[in-house]
Amino acid sequence: MSKKGKVLVAMSGGIDSTVTAMLMHEEGYEVIGITMKTWDYATSGGSKKETGCCSLDSINDARQVSVDMGFHHFIIDIREEFGDYVIDDFVDEYIAGRTPNPCILCNTHIKWSALLKRADAMDCEFIATGHYAKINYNNDRYFISKAVDPRKDQSYVLWGLSQECLARTRFPLAPYTKSEIRQMAADRGYEALSKKAESYEICFVPDNDYRGFLKRRIPGLEKEVSGGLFVDTEGNILGNHEGYPFYTIGQRKGLGGGHKTPKYVTEIRPDNNVVVLGEVDDLLRNGMIVSDINLMKYDKLNEGMEAKTMVRYNDSGAMATLHHEGQDLRVQFLANVRGVAPGQSAVFYEGDDVLGGGRILKSL
Repeated sequence: MSKKGKVLVAMSGGIDSTVTAMLMHEEGYEVIGITMKTWDYATSGGSKKETGCCSLDSINDARQVSVDMGFHHFIIDIREEFGDYVIDDFVDEYIAGRTPNPCILCNTHIKWSALLKRADAMDCEFIATGHYAKINYNNDRYFISKAVDPRKDQSYVLWGLSQECLARTRFPLAPYTKSEIRQMAADRGYEALSKKAESYEICFVPDNDYRGFLKRRIPGLEKEVSGGLFVDTEGNILGNHEGYPFYTIGQRKGLGGGHKTPKYVTEIRPDNNVVVLGEVDDLLRNGMIVSDINLMKYDKLNEGMEAKTMVRYNDSGAMATLHHEGQDLRVQFLANVRGVAPGQSAVFYEGDDVLGGGRILKSL
């Protein structure tokens, strides 16, 4: 038994999770690798070859590293629980006229739960993943902070993790840049891995065609929602669209021609199949309501406290005041913010530290 204990490492076959396993092994942990099969893309009817964390090539890559380094590796099938929760939510959110973020939902409710369940079964004290983020502890609270590499920082997608999850999680990549991680892989003899391209696609929509996925998932959807109206911010009819689920807030392309100025989707009204188009400044919002709040750094937030707020991944953030509204938060921006999309995540920061986050319920 290692003096540092046993750690279950989530291994997708990519460079980040592979180097995570290497680092934990070199630090003296007893490593067990685990690869989670979340989705079988062939069943979705997509046109692109299966790639990413669910592909056979990626699974084999993860297994090979474990063989090379002499630790156990297991593959677990979580397709049923993943599909029931993440994919159903993905579809439901678009049908409700919102823009989902399935990767955050998967982190919060599926992957960490699956990892901790298997960690307990294998007597592992810790789990580790290849996320670029820090875990800090202060005043009896665990919380996420931004990683060293701002281009790779993933603190935004981890706002939903519970105190129990954070207490048992390790993020060994936090102190490093992506280029340093690639060099580590090359230095350890994994030259091909060091040059492996990254995937930014949703694992169950690897062709990036979420509209096609919705059509395949709900037979007859295209016919049911076609023929809806484009209207301007004054309610004037501009034309017909293909169906409200196939549009997202801020979208500019695919909105029909004949407009004198560039148009953007500023609002989606699922009840009457209407998509509102406006100018770029019509995307500006001065606030939002955020639900499903999970707090990290503090167990409660002071009324009216200020926080830098991100409304999308890679957003630079905007200062806002936070106000309690029942179980939700009303977020008031100090300067108007463009493109607040219901269904996306809002994450609140104090400096580099994550105060907490939630799901955007509506814009104000």
